[in-house]
Amino acid sequence: MKVQRQLSQKAYTSDMSFAGKYRRLIKDEVIPYQYSVLRDEAEGAEKSHVIQNFINAAAALKGEDTGDGFYGMVFQDSDAAKWIEAAAFSLSQFPDSELEAKVDEVIDLIAAAQDKDGYLNTYFTVKDREKRWTDLYEAHELYCSGHMIEAACAYYEVTGKDKLLRVMEKNAEHIYNMFITEKHGGCGGHPEIELALMKLYRLTDNKKCLELAKYFVDVRGCDGGDFFRQEAKKRNWKVWGDDVGDVTYNLAHKPVREMTDAEGHAVRAVYLYTGMADLASETDDGILLAACRNIWKSITDRRMYITGGIGSTVHGEAFTVDNDLPPDTAYCETCASIGLMFFASRMLENEVKGEYADVMERAFYNTVLAGMALDGKSFFYVNPLECVPGITGKAQTHRHDLTRRPKWYACACCPPNIARVISSLGKYAYGENETTAYCHLYAGGKVNFDNGLELTCETEYPYGFTVNYTVNSGSGTLAVRLPAWSRTYSLGKNGETADMSLTDGYAYIPVTQGDTITLTLDDSPYFVYARPDVPDLTGKAALCRGPLVYCFEGVDNGGDVLGLSLDTSGSTGVFGYDERLLGGTVMLSAQAKRIVSAPDAPLYTSVLPRKENVEAYAVPYYTWCNREESTMRVWMDRE
Repeated sequence: MKVQRQLSQKAYTSDMSFAGKYRRLIKDEVIPYQYSVLRDEAEGAEKSHVIQNFINAAAALKGEDTGDGFYGMVFQDSDAAKWIEAAAFSLSQFPDSELEAKVDEVIDLIAAAQDKDGYLNTYFTVKDREKRWTDLYEAHELYCSGHMIEAACAYYEVTGKDKLLRVMEKNAEHIYNMFITEKHGGCGGHPEIELALMKLYRLTDNKKCLELAKYFVDVRGCDGGDFFRQEAKKRNWKVWGDDVGDVTYNLAHKPVREMTDAEGHAVRAVYLYTGMADLASETDDGILLAACRNIWKSITDRRMYITGGIGSTVHGEAFTVDNDLPPDTAYCETCASIGLMFFASRMLENEVKGEYADVMERAFYNTVLAGMALDGKSFFYVNPLECVPGITGKAQTHRHDLTRRPKWYACACCPPNIARVISSLGKYAYGENETTAYCHLYAGGKVNFDNGLELTCETEYPYGFTVNYTVNSGSGTLAVRLPAWSRTYSLGKNGETADMSLTDGYAYIPVTQGDTITLTLDDSPYFVYARPDVPDLTGKAALCRGPLVYCFEGVDNGGDVLGLSLDTSGSTGVFGYDERLLGGTVMLSAQAKRIVSAPDAPLYTSVLPRKENVEAYAVPYYTWCNREESTMRVWMDRE
């Protein structure tokens, strides 16, 4: 049973503090830009062909000429779905008849591309309808359906329009018939359908959706991945030719309730874990929840970067082994950190513990935001914690890491994913049950809880460290997270010390109309050190302030940071908020030493390098790579 749940999308209205500015950016810049990309109209961006694929699929169903056929990745349909979802969430706060009309037009194209039996996938409809459901390992049919179901739920929730919802209900019925009634067997190579079906179930109360979600969770890994191997033997074609023997890659190596470590492709993993946690809360499945707890501990204790990034290696975009967290070759796909936010949010619905919201916050303010340039028009797929121009993006071992954000990708899962998460931030920031309003993240604006509480939050977080809550109406309990990073805090009610109880990182405060709650957090910079069993980080330190991980860029440090080492016993400095710097940010300084080397110095020398005392300057990691190309490091050598 859910101990608390996400709010409806319409419940939160952001103000123009940090979260609100980002939501406005998504509305004004990102959604229009991504629409132009989907229509192949964005100058200098990778070709998408997403909209045209739906047009061509509709033509194929009519027996007409499909024009230029299908173009793009096998999961190209999902880009449209995530764009619709982002647009829907944006419309909840920023009504826009022109945008709504564009969404309706795209939905019309999607509906026209649906086969009469409910099947919906442009790749197979255009290329070869006879190959449907014959490559669950690679072909992403269930993945695409999952994203489109999420889009349908979001658009209906915000606008009340049900055309796409009806399309996806028919599609879900088709999938039910295929896997439950006709017992096709197997599950999707890329999890996503599980969490989406749970959303559709909660929206429609259709028990088939719950049954189908449970089936896909329960069947995964029960045969050790043999279904995929047998499936491959029956085919004489492949999408990519992935090694079907590597069933850990797509989390089919063991039953989900026996999983203890985070393994495989990082995005697939956290999407699956999200579905597992969601199903556990809906069905009171204690064994499934225990598996989720073990996996969570595996991620956060042994396999997560300080930035909330996950997936250490380019090989399989995957988790590797405990304590393998190299900063310079980190993969840390943006979608993986988004999926980690999903997982954290669903774990919070099972048990309200500050550690889940702490990680959700860490992932959002660092890796997720770093995945998009400050103007919203270029994006990182991969998020390294160190960049050295000349090596990064060029050496074979570092080719996946880039020194510049591209405008788009052939595999464009991350850009629209960022847009939908930022647009729906209120769902992650706030939660509720019948008696309590939960404040998981600090997001300025107005919140209307179903339990009758109406709240206004005022804060300049993450650069200001005072959070004020005003109860506009209603009464009940306000539960405010106390982040683990804050070494001190004060919590007041109506100008006096608040009467509260503390449980698992949350302060529970009885409130009624007119009450004002003030939370003040520690605003001082602090150094972070890794355990000594993390080999790449031995003898290093990272500088943080609040939830923000900071990085050192060459552009602020004489052109280079490789020769810098921090004096962690020295003082740190905080510059005032600068609206002109990187879209508005706070720079930090730290005492450091710089190795002084002659321009013609040999590669190796027995002469001890000379060091000079300097001030080193750092900016938030999410802002890096928005100026000229230069070196960047999060983890610095320390004196």
